[in-house]
Amino acid sequence: QLQLVESGGGLVQPGGSLRLPCKTSGFILEYYAIGWLRQAPGKEREGVACISTNDGITNYADSVKGRFTISRDNAKNTVYLQMNSLKPEDTGVYYCAAEMVYSAGSDWCSRAPSNFGSWGQGTQVTVSS
Repeated sequence: QLQLVESGGGLVQPGGSLRLPCKTSGFILEYYAIGWLRQAPGKEREGVACISTNDGITNYADSVKGRFTISRDNAKNTVYLQMNSLKPEDTGVYYCAAEMVYSAGSDWCSRAPSNFGSWGQGTQVTVSS
């Protein structure tokens, strides 16, 4: 059974940092592109970052470029989102999501929520003083 479990969320002051791990199980991570998406209260879910199976390919939303970094460790079945210089507008529930691309060397990377078939339960991030 394919599972993704996010953790690492919490309350942080503006300018602070958090690292969100997404632990995966039940599938071979190296064949899946991974995205991190978030949903703020009253807003639609938006893609924050994605990483291809060829992990030289990443893509970020303009609002987080230079502050967030997505990475993957296939040996540990874990994907990470490092978030620095956090702002109040980064507040929301953060989800990791997976989509099979059938290749360990694919360049495919998408932040669109509709492109992901498997989702975690989410972890809450609150940026506030």
